Amino acid sequence: MSRETGKELRNKVMYQIFVRNFSKEGTFKAITPELPRIHDLGVDIVWFAPIHPIGKKARKGSLGSPYAISDYRKINPEYGTMDDFKAIVEAIHEQGMKCIIDVVYNHTSPDSVLAKEHPEWFYHKADGSFGNRVGDWTDIIDLDYANEGLWAYQIETLKMWAEIVDGFRCDVAPLVPIDFWSRARKEVEEVRPGCIWLSESVDPGFIMTMRDMGLTAQSDCEMYQAFDILYDYDIYEKMTEYAAGKGPLQAYSEAINRQEYIYPDNYVKLRFLENHDQPRARFLFPDERALRNATAFLYFQKGMTLIYAGQEKGVSHLPSLFDKDEVDWKAKENIDLGDLMRRLYEIKQDELFTDSTYRTKTYEDNVLKAIHSRGGKKIIGIFSFKGEPGIIPIHAQDGCYENLIDGSTVEIMHGYVSLKGEPVIIDIS
Repeated sequence: MSRETGKELRNKVMYQIFVRNFSKEGTFKAITPELPRIHDLGVDIVWFAPIHPIGKKARKGSLGSPYAISDYRKINPEYGTMDDFKAIVEAIHEQGMKCIIDVVYNHTSPDSVLAKEHPEWFYHKADGSFGNRVGDWTDIIDLDYANEGLWAYQIETLKMWAEIVDGFRCDVAPLVPIDFWSRARKEVEEVRPGCIWLSESVDPGFIMTMRDMGLTAQSDCEMYQAFDILYDYDIYEKMTEYAAGKGPLQAYSEAINRQEYIYPDNYVKLRFLENHDQPRARFLFPDERALRNATAFLYFQKGMTLIYAGQEKGVSHLPSLFDKDEVDWKAKENIDLGDLMRRLYEIKQDELFTDSTYRTKTYEDNVLKAIHSRGGKKIIGIFSFKGEPGIIPIHAQDGCYENLIDGSTVEIMHGYVSLKGEPVIIDIS
């Protein structure tokens, strides 16, 4: 992990926005009035999915994927102008939040500016034509980082944007050489001290597949050399397997615990239930009480919390990346999680969540107990992933405690606590 990374990032909450589908208008200006509401949820960082122009050649869907970029240095005109973008970043800053943008440096659209001006900077198939190394990404062509000129161009581009924004979320960053990212971080720091670096690290199966093809695919341990924050795709599959009834909750718990000893002391994981590539949390946990428990555990986890726009309303439909498919903010089936998120954010500000030893344990394959501890301080969270009541053993002095989430009384008797199906967080220091 980067030695500069501060553990205080673990107290933060990030909110992801895909501009096209956030509103009916699909513009930066339409987002601005919503910034106070977003900040009020308990949000520290706003992350915009790619804001650049989208290629027209080989498009998927009617509007194309924002990850098939045609020009790294311009703004998608569908969203507004450069001035509009600068204005919304300023508005984000006025709300006391930071702003990061997506960086998609593994590939471009087939008709990108770079493909036209510097075809030698791209991967070429045996017949000399452009191509990509991952079969289903048919709307993009891969860059080739064996070219020093590409490094200079990409870093200059980052420095350009760093004059405006506070950091970068780097798409499939493990497919781009770590030495590039390390150099980029060093040079960008001169423009934006304290720049935030988030890597979309990839799952173990993807790493193995890429390596089997003889291609670069760096592990989380490698990516931590240059990045502050990594996705938790190293364990995400265990969570979705449990939600789908295909794996035990214990396997997910054990995967979480492994992170504590395989990563550096100041590791920061981006904890999420959903994002633009994955099913909605409401889809995984359709029962309201189960969803509330999963949401509470999301915030309780050691690491930065991610909210994907619409998650705060329990939206179940995942917007398409390729078409106009706006978030249905007023659907009848929505569940308002705003009050819960606001309270969980307040709890997450306890300094123990910044620097703790963290461990989890499961009971009856539907209840997970998690503990943050440091010295004599200890906070325990108990989460029923099926929203069911139960009696769970707990190592704490008998007595009555306050559930920090809702102020209710939690009684521990003879080393057991009785759950009512709602999430519980107690300070037993």
